[in-house]
Amino acid sequence: MAASKKPDIAAMFGASKVKTFLGLPAAKFDKPVQAKAGIFGIASATPYKHVGAYCRNAPKAIRAGIAGYAANILHMDFDLGAPIFPDGTVSAVDFGDLPFDAKNSAKNRDRVRQAAATILDAGGVPIVLGGDDSVPIPFFQAYEGRGKYTILQYDAHIDWREEVRGETWGLSSTMRRASEMGHVERIIQVGRRAIGSARPKDVADAERWGVKFFGARDVAAKGIGPIVDAIPAGSQVILSCDVDGLDPSIVPGVIGPAPGGLSYWQAVELLHGAAGKGRLAGAAFVEFVPELDINGMGAMTVSRLVAH
Repeated sequence: MAASKKPDIAAMFGASKVKTFLGLPAAKFDKPVQAKAGIFGIASATPYKHVGAYCRNAPKAIRAGIAGYAANILHMDFDLGAPIFPDGTVSAVDFGDLPFDAKNSAKNRDRVRQAAATILDAGGVPIVLGGDDSVPIPFFQAYEGRGKYTILQYDAHIDWREEVRGETWGLSSTMRRASEMGHVERIIQVGRRAIGSARPKDVADAERWGVKFFGARDVAAKGIGPIVDAIPAGSQVILSCDVDGLDPSIVPGVIGPAPGGLSYWQAVELLHGAAGKGRLAGAAFVEFVPELDINGMGAMTVSRLVAH
């Protein structure tokens, strides 16, 4: 007997198979386009040799997480209180995935930097789908010479290691590298909890630099109000969303799950609160491992955050 097909929301809504995020127009970096936002993906930037590019399939999975709604892109989105594109014009594009070279991390970083810079040069907001948490480092570098920025990070871990096994550009050093960039004037880290790579010395270094930490327990007790208050009016904000900052009940597909992460609505309200204080200048969504996901739940959650 043939196996029965699973119910398919795409079939219900009439969405054809799409390869871009939510069926957005496809774009190429060698053909400049005018769009409010540009999406691109990459398997990793600087993977640790002992684990490799374990998030390499994340960009495809995140796109698939929302593909079933591609035919409804101009319908009402009740999370937003309006369609994603309220004026009826689809004003974002998807550049697809950048090439990845497992043997040349410097080249991977150059590709991420250049991709983000190309979108910025055209007046758009770059959104990168990772990839592990090494991807945001070159992503942040693309903003050099364009003003001062606040980094708002969602993450269960603080990423302040100087190096891990000799690698200084890896996923445990993301925020330390960001702190060394002259255009980064403020770092707000949200969601830390449990055990990770950080040692007491790394926490002390971050606090000495001036990082404002809001642990997951703090958010559970006090809400997101104090975090939004910590973002000065008029700030240019870059969101760095390591999805293990979210609770594993909504994003189970991560390599280091820990209970007590941000809820979907806390993540959404903080994103909107940050945008309301200034301008959302870019976003990175990293550390999703589709092979560890459950029934596509994490892919759906992450794709919904991207849609915001």
